[in-house]
Amino acid sequence: MNLYEKYQLGLPYHDFLQRYGSDAHKDRWKQVHAQVTLTEVQQTLLKSFKRTMPAMCLAGAWCGDCVNQCPIFEHFAAAAPMIQVRYLDRDEHADVQQALQISGGNRVPVVVFFTEDGAEAARYGDRTISKYRAMMLDQAGPSCPTGVTVAKDPLLAQVTQDWLNEFERVQWMLRLSPRLRKLHND
Repeated sequence: MNLYEKYQLGLPYHDFLQRYGSDAHKDRWKQVHAQVTLTEVQQTLLKSFKRTMPAMCLAGAWCGDCVNQCPIFEHFAAAAPMIQVRYLDRDEHADVQQALQISGGNRVPVVVFFTEDGAEAARYGDRTISKYRAMMLDQAGPSCPTGVTVAKDPLLAQVTQDWLNEFERVQWMLRLSPRLRKLHND
């Protein structure tokens, strides 16, 4: 399956919500979007991005993990216009869901990053490490022998930073790609 062709079928954020979200879903996404904040350092980093970064997000408007993560991507795209996120509904695109399974299961959100000419660069999805740490603490209790601790920042800020780390990693991968450097003469 050519996932870049699927990316091209994806919808912008608001169009995705309009098509797939109920009024309740749209309200939840709007509330989380309003809570996401980027620090000055995060905004400066995003503004430094130079390479076009198409990103396909497989999501569900109904999904709690999506509502708590996907609005973050819109803040990134607003700060860095070369980030071009398109959303696919996981139920409508069951073939993509099958191709992007994580740990043998259907998980969302899953983001696939591409080069400007459609080569797949990376995949990342489900929940971030900060979310899993919080879940382990909550579900396994403080005596869980994982050695992880949860920082004092609100979870949304931690998840935002986790996702920013991945967007940054992909951006530097694209910037340092010998093929793309040759293409851009840089």
